[in-house]
Order: sequence, then structure tokens, then C-alpha cells
Amino acid sequence: MFIQFILKYKKSVVFFFTILTLISAVSTLFVSTNYNMVDYLPDDAPSTEGLEVMENEFDGAMPNAEVLIEDVSIQEALVYKEQLGNVHGVTDVTWLDDLVDLQTPLQMQDESVIESYYQDGNALFSITIESEMEVDATEDIYALIGENNAITGEAVNTATQQTMASDEALFAALLLVPTMIVILVLSTKSWIEPIFFLTAIGVSVIINLGTNIFLGEISFITQSVAPVLQLAVSLDYAIFLLHAFSDERKKNNTPEEAMAKAMKASFPVILVSALTTFFGFMSLMLMDFEIGADLGLNLVKGIVFSFISVTVLLPALTLTFYRWMEKPSTEV
Repeated sequence: MFIQFILKYKKSVVFFFTILTLISAVSTLFVSTNYNMVDYLPDDAPSTEGLEVMENEFDGAMPNAEVLIEDVSIQEALVYKEQLGNVHGVTDVTWLDDLVDLQTPLQMQDESVIESYYQDGNALFSITIESEMEVDATEDIYALIGENNAITGEAVNTATQQTMASDEALFAALLLVPTMIVILVLSTKSWIEPIFFLTAIGVSVIINLGTNIFLGEISFITQSVAPVLQLAVSLDYAIFLLHAFSDERKKNNTPEEAMAKAMKASFPVILVSALTTFFGFMSLMLMDFEIGADLGLNLVKGIVFSFISVTVLLPALTLTFYRWMEKPSTEV
């Protein structure tokens, strides 16, 4: 009954998934990305408890970066402080003038305090960078202070992780997708089949990303890694179905008959494969480090949507554009 419904209303199924994909693509624009890995620490972790104590004891945000400017005078350091405070994303800059009166000679001040911020002509600033502004702020600070000076701290680490995660995910996608296309072209008999494969899985990836709007936010690691992993682990679902369809067509069945038999024959195989990865990704959700739950939930959703896309959209899509699959065999 289910199979006959899909085959009978194949164009409606394709139209429904098209609309759902467009809605999901728009929804991704409203999903917040969390770049603060501290938020994913367990509540009973010493680091979490320590941060809570500091937040209760001190007013305002805690400094999350330090900037070192070499070979500057007191007056030049004050100019740098003002410039650092004007960087977009920087909410606070602390330096020596916030702790001592610079009108009084430094030799008469507490030496330990002085050396914490200014020593041998080098000025050390404590700054606070707004959450989710780490990348832009650190780039602007580097442009301001030049190559000979330095910036370090939690915000810098976060910015580096964001950049690396995005770059590595992009590199993986650029490597994975062409490789998959080459393999699929060599292993299929029609040029359109790889497009069907990638369309079905691509739709499920977009829907998965769009449904994150119901979660409110996801980590930048999940945003970067989950789509690539989902694409990689679920492509075999589509291969199982279309290979079964090709085998049934060789038996002189009509396209509809061949697809119905292929769906029935491949469904147990696809289901077992999906369940294997489903429970594997669910195990991530048992981690104390909550980034595992964030990533695991997204991958579990991805497997479900990939399974639905392959068993519902792919058959409808294949039959809707089946005449394109026949072209190579008729032209030979």
C-alpha cells in the first residue's frame, strides 16, 4: 500500500520534498550557532564550577584574551588601549591605568602590579571579546597590532577552532563529493543516476539542517561536521535501491513494476544499514561532554531523514525523470 501510494503520486511526492527543502533552507538562516565550547562542559565539571564562582564574585564579563605590544612607551600603550577598545566585538580593555595612577612615577608603585601589565617596554592588555565575534575581532586586532606583536587566550582559541572547523569541513566536502561522483559514474550505467543519489541525500541534509531551528542553536562543530558525515554514511542507502531497480529492469519489468519490487527487496537492507548507524550515533549522546549529545542528535536526525528521503523521494524522483535514465541505452 505504501509503495503503491508513492508510485501513484510520484510527482506530488517530488513537489512536497521540493517545498520542504526550500523551507528548510530558509530555516537554516535562523539557526543560532554556539561558538563557546564552555557551554558544553558537564555541570559538575571543575571548570564549570570555577567559572560560576568567578561570575558570582566579579561583575561584568571575564577577560578572554591578552594582547602583547612590544617596545612601546606608556603614552603609546594608552593609544593602543583606546584603539583596541574601538575594535568591533571588544567589550572591555584593562591595562595598567585601570589599577594605578600613571601620574605617579612607576618607581613608587607596587612593582608586582606594574610588571603584570608593563615590563621592559612591553605592554600587556587584558581584553574581553564578545561571544560569536571572536573571528572578526581577532582578525581586526591582528591587523591593528601587526606581525611583531601577539594575542592569546580563550577567544583566540575559539576563533582558531571556528576557522579550522569551517576550512576542514569545506576541504572534506570538496574532496568527498567529487570522489563520490567519480565512483558513482564509473559504477552506474546512466549519467543521471549519480545526480539522483546526491539529490536524495542532499535534500535530507538540508532538511536536517533546517530542523535545527527547533533546537534553538547548535555548536559550530556540529554545523561543520554533521552534513559531511551524514552524506558519507548514508549514500549507500541510495545505491542499494537503484542497483535493485536496475536489476529488476533487466527482467523486462515496467519501470513502475521494477521500482515496486526494488523497494520491497532493498528495504530490509537499507533499514538494517540505517539502524546500525542510528544506534552508533545515539551512543554519542551518552557522553558527559555535551558536544557529543549535540553532534549525536544531529546525526541521528540525519540518518532518519536520509532513510525517509531514499525510501520515499528517490523512487518518486527516479520514476519522474526515468526517461533520462533510458537515453544512454537508446543512443548506443
